Amino acid sequence: MGRKGPAPAMIGRAVEPVYRAVLAHRNRAFDAGRGVERVDVPVISIGNLSVGGTGKTPMVMWVVERLRALGRSPAIAMRGYGAKRDGVSDEQAEYLDRFPGIPVVAQPDRIAGLRGLDQGSFDCVVLDDGFQHRRIARDLDIVLIDATRDAFADRCLPAGWLREPVDSVARAGAVVITRSDLVDAALVAQMEHAVRAIAPRMVIGRAVHAWDRLGIVDPTGAHREAPVAWMRGQRIVVACGIANPEAFAAQVARAGAAILGTVALPDHAPWSEADVARVAALASGADGIVVTEKDWVKIRGRHGAWSVPVVRPRLEMDLGASGDAIGALVEKAIQGRGAGTMPA
Repeated sequence: MGRKGPAPAMIGRAVEPVYRAVLAHRNRAFDAGRGVERVDVPVISIGNLSVGGTGKTPMVMWVVERLRALGRSPAIAMRGYGAKRDGVSDEQAEYLDRFPGIPVVAQPDRIAGLRGLDQGSFDCVVLDDGFQHRRIARDLDIVLIDATRDAFADRCLPAGWLREPVDSVARAGAVVITRSDLVDAALVAQMEHAVRAIAPRMVIGRAVHAWDRLGIVDPTGAHREAPVAWMRGQRIVVACGIANPEAFAAQVARAGAAILGTVALPDHAPWSEADVARVAALASGADGIVVTEKDWVKIRGRHGAWSVPVVRPRLEMDLGASGDAIGALVEKAIQGRGAGTMPA
């Protein structure tokens, strides 16, 4: 059984066939090349099948790091969902923090956004959440499936949370099963088998959301870094506004922290003063408040309302042994057409 969808069960089941029919018509048009525009630089898309967090942001960062190691200058193009800080969306701020100076487009018309950039500032593009954004032709589609939310046990909107049927993975170049360490290995193997039933030659990777270090900000505003082992035995309040707060809290617990309470806001929530006060009330007697990087870019400057340190794990996508195979696909994608410039 999949997760309950956003609509009441009876309505969801009635509307789902209509949704699937409209989606199939749209995809047939894209498959025929109608409405698809090819830009003159290589494009790599990171996307998923379902609504909610599967790890797209750290995967985009992984690909960007790989491209930079190959001597390329990537730009990131994204839809720009979520709360705005000085006109910058959540993930856009996160990318700018991680990669100072990298071109980041955050608007619905990503082609127009890319054309508005200095054309000498990038020679390839990484699409954040691009699997369904098919107006831009791409050289590689990497699709993420969250192991803790099995897409193969779900239904399409609005009966479930799938944006499109699982058979759509057939048009991808690679599938990465994220958070693969948080479920039984047999379930991950079952997901891999389901992918291969659709696309027998698919390159499949397994990934974990790994923390390589912690950034800690004291109530005075002093910054320091600490190893992840700092978390062990600490009394912690977890506070986040992401699509999968359960997985984040589970990772805090796996790091050895004692969780005193959790404040889970809706994905992309803007963090009101009331939200800050809720966390402050829970944090009495805590050793720290753990937030995601995505939340930190929104609460930075207001953390003085909390009397304990704010801890934000530095998240990396660890593909383990499958990293070489996925990396080879990334390299092949950019070598296929080489560097270029965007058309005017």
